[in-house]
Amino acid sequence: MFALWYLTFAVDEIRKRLAWLFSSNKPAAPALDNKPADPAPAKVPTPAPAPPKESPPAKEPAPAAKPAPKPEPSKPAPVVAKPSSPPTPPKEEAPAPKPAPQPTPAPVVAPPKPATPPKPASPAKATDKMPIPLPKSLTEANTNGENGAPTNGSAANGSGGNVDERLLAGHQPNKPLAQVKDATQDFIKGETNAFIQSIKEAQLLGELKQDTMVDAAVLAKLEEGYAKLAASDSKSLLKKYLTKEVFDNLKNKVTPTFKSTLLDVIQSGLENHDSGVGIYAPDAEAYTVFADLFDPIIEDYHGGFKKTDKHPASNFGDVATFGNVDPTNEYVISTRVRCGRSMQGYPFNPCLTEAQYKEMEGKVSSTLSGLEGELKGKFYPLTGMEKAVQQQLIDDHFLFKEGDRFLQTANACRYWPSGRGIYHNDAKTFLVWCNEEDHLRIISMQQGGDLGQIYKRLVTAVNEIEKRVPFSHDDRLGFLTFCPTNLGTTIRASVHIKVPKLASNKAKLEEVAAKYNLQVRGTRGEHTEAEGGVYDISNKRRMGLTEFDAVKEMYDGITELIKLEKSL
Repeated sequence: MFALWYLTFAVDEIRKRLAWLFSSNKPAAPALDNKPADPAPAKVPTPAPAPPKESPPAKEPAPAAKPAPKPEPSKPAPVVAKPSSPPTPPKEEAPAPKPAPQPTPAPVVAPPKPATPPKPASPAKATDKMPIPLPKSLTEANTNGENGAPTNGSAANGSGGNVDERLLAGHQPNKPLAQVKDATQDFIKGETNAFIQSIKEAQLLGELKQDTMVDAAVLAKLEEGYAKLAASDSKSLLKKYLTKEVFDNLKNKVTPTFKSTLLDVIQSGLENHDSGVGIYAPDAEAYTVFADLFDPIIEDYHGGFKKTDKHPASNFGDVATFGNVDPTNEYVISTRVRCGRSMQGYPFNPCLTEAQYKEMEGKVSSTLSGLEGELKGKFYPLTGMEKAVQQQLIDDHFLFKEGDRFLQTANACRYWPSGRGIYHNDAKTFLVWCNEEDHLRIISMQQGGDLGQIYKRLVTAVNEIEKRVPFSHDDRLGFLTFCPTNLGTTIRASVHIKVPKLASNKAKLEEVAAKYNLQVRGTRGEHTEAEGGVYDISNKRRMGLTEFDAVKEMYDGITELIKLEKSL
């Protein structure tokens, strides 16, 4: 950029000096420029091919050196223009190409057409005649190219090249003019490319913005739902942490891949004010995009797992550690340990298409058909299953049921029963639910309280399935699933336990359960009531601890509850 500025400045200075020179009615020296002063002349005189015999020697003072009668035209006489191709300098001596002067002076009546071209004066004499000294590039024969060689097409005697070229070359002693021009062109080209790139980026940003804009109808529904939730007496974690500031910050955001909105995250809690939590993740990216809402809820539910914490690596520990929590079968009716898993590369329920549901069902069915030994069984698609068989499986707590309003309002039950199914072994002690709440619910269960045997079966099954199906996992949050309560280990170890004395004092039951981070539910699970004093009690924490530690919390808590029930 500096080179361009300097070039412009220098050219302006030269033009001013040339204008002063011509205005003084002095004949212009050919060395000053190789361009005609007046671009109008149609013809340019050509130098004589050879000097006449009667011309004086080259070293003697030439008659033309004496100034001819000064014409007084309105414009100065044209100078000799540069030939289309520079003449090759003679090998013997440098002054040879000088044309011989014509003895006859130019006619005064026709100044635009002088009879003879003026003899090129030596640089030193031309310089002596200049009232204002010009830059070196105009007075020296050499154009200051590297090693004294002509540059940019200049002739060997330095007369070639225009004023601008010689001026710029004279002020770049270490760089040929070609390099300076190339550098300038590269700079201009770079600036142009950067400008074009900025336009492309702006266009792309505009396209992305349009792709990620939240629909006006969605925003309206969000605003309406938030206003109702804020005015309600809901005790959900959603209401607790969805402040107006968080709401305004998140309501226009969408996930990059599946374009899930805040409405997809909180719509179940907006409709069901009696929710305990009230949010779901429509896809794995939602945990990052809507972290301002997920992180405090995760910390609250999972016992202090902060947004700066990192879930430990998977560790099932020694499966032989656990025994039977109720050897006499007085209190524990059944024991179950399950975990949730999401198949890598698929979104969660609200974003799944019917084709994806069917595709996932096919993969699960073919994967489970390869299990052997105690795990060997059969896959039963929900599509086409007889109602009587379906209801019997539900009553036996083997099969999930349709119609959970919390999942329905979260758009987790679309295309039902397409893509759903159940796998169980012959003894019905090992089950896999396909596309209920999560992609996979892997379950080990049996009657009684032999937690050690049940846990061992689950660990074997999980390891076998993971060899065939990659699971969705996050370095910070652990295994990812639809509900934030099932992150990390996703392990839920539970018992159906009958404690009639503690049941009569529900506050005491809740107090002991909280001490061991246990959750008390109804007989048929979340959002149900206890039937005949039978409760579903499980570990609550699933994050910030290993699989083994999560099961041990349940083991220790149930042992304490049975001890307390016996003492009452």
